[in-house]
Amino acid sequence: MRFLVAITGASGALYAQRLLAALDPQAHQVHVMISGPARAVLAEELPGGLRLPPGIAIHDPDSMETPFASGSNPPDAMVVIPCTMGTLGRIAHGLSHDALLRAADVMLKERRRLILVPRETPLSLVHVRNMELLLTAGAILLPANPSFYSRPQTVEAVADTVVARVLDHLGIAHRLVRRWREEA
Repeated sequence: MRFLVAITGASGALYAQRLLAALDPQAHQVHVMISGPARAVLAEELPGGLRLPPGIAIHDPDSMETPFASGSNPPDAMVVIPCTMGTLGRIAHGLSHDALLRAADVMLKERRRLILVPRETPLSLVHVRNMELLLTAGAILLPANPSFYSRPQTVEAVADTVVARVLDHLGIAHRLVRRWREEA
């Protein structure tokens, strides 16, 4: 399968890092787009920088030359992780002024899997209405709400409780976290 992982400027860079570490570029084509604001967040939250496994392709979100800007060449699935509410709102309203937003627009119009991982609290009515538009259009909203029944012991393990759900929705088998009531 071919996956596009888009990273925006919301706090939660660790979610993107853990997802990229879990996607095997030997088994799947993995592509990445990083928004301008995301670069500042990555520098702040991941002091060692974003570590990309070998084989992952990086695309400039400012270039419409990316293959994902056309409905004739969409990825199998796209994940926006973390997703700012600004990005979520622009996608909800079809405002695709860069390749990242255009790729998300393509995913919706081509009825492909689009997973948005917003990391925001509290929510305003505007946020909720934008989410409603996206759900109606076929997007999957998977807020970065970690679970604790697996008793995560590290920050990475907490992030993995969210990343595991993303992988589930991508159809990728994993053993990141113990499932509810699963025997150890």
